[in-house]
Amino acid sequence: MDETEFWELIDASREAAEGDPEEQADALVERLVGLDPDAVTDFARHFESRYNRAYAWDLWAAAAVMLDGASDDAFDYFRCWLIGQGREVFEGALHDPDHLAELVPDFDEEVDGDAEELGYAADEAYERLTGIVMPDLGLPAPPREPLGTYLDFDDDDTLAERFPRLWDRFRS
Repeated sequence: MDETEFWELIDASREAAEGDPEEQADALVERLVGLDPDAVTDFARHFESRYNRAYAWDLWAAAAVMLDGASDDAFDYFRCWLIGQGREVFEGALHDPDHLAELVPDFDEEVDGDAEELGYAADEAYERLTGIVMPDLGLPAPPREPLGTYLDFDDDDTLAERFPRLWDRFRS
């Protein structure tokens, strides 16, 4: 599976679920069980590598602005949600997290920003296809610390300065 096929599966599942993260996970599992186990493993590698790329202080701080705080777990689920939004949103957010203010026009704190189940979709599909747990993906270990420079999520002045568009939209 190449990167384009990965993003096509993400986009198709999001469209089928009309943006609902839980329904997107279900739709993604259904699409993945139509593939062979090797393709599901490839999908998992693509997902996990993007999940690890998104482990960055500035993205975590942006999530904290959007969600009015983001614990370790909340940021994990946010990264899954971010991948679920598709290539343009994901890459745009990694390039400039403040750009999320425009990239996600219909963000609803009650539903969006949390897609924990999406992170397990490939595992569930693999187990349904094979009856066993997915093998190790053979990827490098995830970073021990977030990438980039630490930002204090409790420092409103710093967050407002670093993320002016997000701050205006979510905190004003």
